[in-house]
Amino acid sequence: MLGFDLPSIIANIPALLIGFAFHEYAHALVADRLGDPTPRSQGRLTLNPIAHLDLFGTLMALLYRFGWAKPVITNPNYYKGDKKRGQIMVALAGSIMNLIVAFVVMLLWFLTMNWIQGSEWSSTISLIFQSTVLMNLGLGVFNLLPIPPLDGFGVLSGLLPNRFTPQLQVLEKYGMFILIILLFTDILGKVLFPAVYGIATAYQTIITLILTPFF
Repeated sequence: MLGFDLPSIIANIPALLIGFAFHEYAHALVADRLGDPTPRSQGRLTLNPIAHLDLFGTLMALLYRFGWAKPVITNPNYYKGDKKRGQIMVALAGSIMNLIVAFVVMLLWFLTMNWIQGSEWSSTISLIFQSTVLMNLGLGVFNLLPIPPLDGFGVLSGLLPNRFTPQLQVLEKYGMFILIILLFTDILGKVLFPAVYGIATAYQTIITLILTPFF
């Protein structure tokens, strides 16, 4: 696993605050736009990371770059239109936001390094950018797993017919235990790290193509 050296953990702190804040804000924003007043009433329609942090999920993200924040509480009964579609849209919003943030931060990383290359702060700034990109990619990919309390479970619940509700309730009951076992046996790392670095490589290729004519 990555992130056990002190400089990486320190660099992960701003990365985590950005990743969690944008992730949970995206959930709250989409639910709010669909007509659900719950996130706004609970103070979750904000980019303030303090409103979103979960202790255990935060520690996991600091150490492993795979973690979770305090779930945004929503009420699908308020959603306009198809409730199942609304549930899927809200569940996907966080991961999509993280993937977008990772791309934007990587673009800024490339531009910044071009401007400050060779300065005494360049390695430190580069580490913070790198951690922010990897943290957002990690959060985006990790939260798509169909295991409660992750967002992928919300997507799965929205896709499956109502007759599967009893099975989903059983999975929801034991989801956290399954997740902890997978985390501490490093099974998730062996699957998710290649996905994260694959996306990072694709982003790097795209950004290089975009910026090459200008440098």
